[in-house]
Amino acid sequence: MLEHVNIDTLDPASTVVVATGNMHKLVEIEDILSGVLPGVRFVALGQLGEFPDPEETGSTFLENALIKAEAAVEETGLSAIADDSGLVVDALDGEPGVYSARYAGVHGDDAANNAKLLEKLAGVPDGERAARFMSVIALVDASGAVLTGEGACEGVIGHEGRGEHGFGYDPLFLPNDTPGLTMAELEPAQKNAISHRFHALQDLARQIMPAEGDAA
Repeated sequence: MLEHVNIDTLDPASTVVVATGNMHKLVEIEDILSGVLPGVRFVALGQLGEFPDPEETGSTFLENALIKAEAAVEETGLSAIADDSGLVVDALDGEPGVYSARYAGVHGDDAANNAKLLEKLAGVPDGERAARFMSVIALVDASGAVLTGEGACEGVIGHEGRGEHGFGYDPLFLPNDTPGLTMAELEPAQKNAISHRFHALQDLARQIMPAEGDAA
């Protein structure tokens, strides 16, 4: 449960809203970006109240990340950060891509999405099951200035789900960095150290550094 924060108590000059209601995502973003944005407080959008989710009409991860970040800026008047991510499978010409969360038709139905992916890859040999998780992070300040970071986690799609951790396609995805193990078999700390979002945040942090925090 996220702790409620009174938006009137926040200093616009030193606050970044994270467009999420997920505390784990908030902590991950804060851990990486606090080093390049010293003195900045990160708060989840869900801590500030109930806001409608913007319609993710983009055809790329970047477009959807910008839609979410810009909506959070408009709703709060504060600088905001958002990410969009998904699975890209080479043998399926990039599917499920931006439709990863709703691949089988219902948003967030992990079991159905995984079943559809396995069905689509039926008969595809191991050497042709390359895939990657992709993440794009967008940081938009109150004036509309934008910085973005991109990251990937390379791997292959297995033939059956394994593991109890994670969510989404994690049980089917075997990262190249952890041979023989699916993403869902990794402990959270192991996953976070190789994840697409981790790499995207690192990319964003490298871009923020020369500005010494001016981007937020």
